[in-house]
Amino acid sequence: MTYIQTKRNGWCYLSTIMDLHSRRIIGYSFSKKMDTDLVLKTLESAVKNRTITGDLIIHTDLGSQDTSDDYNN
Repeated sequence: MTYIQTKRNGWCYLSTIMDLHSRRIIGYSFSKKMDTDLVLKTLESAVKNRTITGDLIIHTDLGSQDTSDDYNN
């Protein structure tokens, strides 16, 4: 999660997922709110950009968004 201060909207948040093999950003989402929905949209974006053929490992900082019931279901 990256915090971005803007003149117009105050603090905004950029959530990204990087493929560690290719070292490329494969999913991202931007929002005025740092909430679980932002993280879920980022995950959806990443899944749309990659074909998932097996188990998926995601490393997070275990923030409240990443440990929420909505994210873990």
